[in-house]
Amino acid sequence: MALQVLLPGFHGTTLPEDHRALLEQGLGGICYFGSNTADGPASTAALSAAIRSANPRAVVAVDEEGGDVSRLHTRAPSPVLGAAALGAADDLALTEAVGGWIGAELAAVGITLDLGPVADVNTDPDNPVIGTRSFGDVPERVATHAAAWTRGLQATGVAACAKHFPGHGDTATDSHLSLPTVDADLATLVHRELVPFAAVVAAGAASVMTSHIVVPALDPDRPATLSPVVLAVLRERLGFDGVIVSDALDMAGASAGRGIPEAAVLALVAGCDLLCLGPDTPSDLVEEVVDAVVAAVDAGRLTRARLVEAAGRVRAMSVPVTATGARTPDRQRQVAAAAAALVVDGDLPDLGGALVVSVETTANIAVGAVAWGLEPDLPLDPSSLVVPATVAADVPLVVQVRDAHRRPEVLAFLAALAASGRAAVVVEWGWPGTRDVGLAIISTRGSSGPGVAAVTEVLREAGWTR
Repeated sequence: MALQVLLPGFHGTTLPEDHRALLEQGLGGICYFGSNTADGPASTAALSAAIRSANPRAVVAVDEEGGDVSRLHTRAPSPVLGAAALGAADDLALTEAVGGWIGAELAAVGITLDLGPVADVNTDPDNPVIGTRSFGDVPERVATHAAAWTRGLQATGVAACAKHFPGHGDTATDSHLSLPTVDADLATLVHRELVPFAAVVAAGAASVMTSHIVVPALDPDRPATLSPVVLAVLRERLGFDGVIVSDALDMAGASAGRGIPEAAVLALVAGCDLLCLGPDTPSDLVEEVVDAVVAAVDAGRLTRARLVEAAGRVRAMSVPVTATGARTPDRQRQVAAAAAALVVDGDLPDLGGALVVSVETTANIAVGAVAWGLEPDLPLDPSSLVVPATVAADVPLVVQVRDAHRRPEVLAFLAALAASGRAAVVVEWGWPGTRDVGLAIISTRGSSGPGVAAVTEVLREAGWTR
């Protein structure tokens, strides 16, 4: 049973023999990351088949949110819009269709659990890890779109996992790196953070993922993943009876100072059912976690009944296939929605002959190393933001950035560019918070293939011809 509640990852496109052995012994499943899907759909489908051959009940999971967060599309922007653009376009039918398109693609390669949608309300514009992964900053809009996306995904037979309970949107800290705190009072939590989670529970979400954040109004001492008090809100207040999935326990917000095995025990005691261990989890660490869980049962720290309950929920997790009809993303419809979602502040200069300059800031860990935005003519290292002297002063620039409002060095570069008098426009692919830097700004609400097409149309109207 200790094996059945674990969801590790590994590196590569083939199933390692030690992980195969763990699956044959009952390991709960495998979570895919970019290295597992790098060789394309046929390879991913073969890997899923190998996993299920070793353990027919194994969960095969992935983070496929569309937009900025994709594990199946890393060499080109995702073919579907991300949450922020969908929320801004506010077409619930399209949001449900996007969930369905993602689900069909995942089902075709043997994936059974999608770690999405994001149900966080992104109320802090400086949020370094949620941002465009959220459907917006208005609880009711996030709720309706997260529920629609869930329905679309699950109609294909792929289980949804709404995240990150009880809400990671009002933080300016990344829980991959430290332990954030949400200092909202209980009334605010009820009317803001909990609204989308109530909606996805009502929509039938098969699972909900916890967050490694401290919410003092509920539990001042423990992060949500490790807090029976916080998880009781999900079970008792919202009436959720599905699988509670922990966010990855290798993240600092969960395991810093205590280690992954102890975090796993505490997560199970708190009420989690399926424990994500993170990418590239060696088999000996999986065995360490199993030993820690068994020892906790023997010592009376974790009841056998709690472990039985968790393992039973994981084994029973499934959703029926109810969808029929086309499963190919409608590009034209999405481009129109992306165009409706983007905002142009200021007048664009003549962009005839413009070069695309890309400020190559590192994305957060959730996004990872994926293609984003327009194909650049000139990538710039954030540590050396200077247009090369080889670029003539009369050449216009399209400068693409991500979350420039959180990066003083990028804002300074843009302001200096404006002061130089060079014709330029900024394309903001992150959360729309870029400050006034003296240049026109196109805010996109996230990168995607349809978003790139919509931005291209705007630039073409200003004379860009590449």
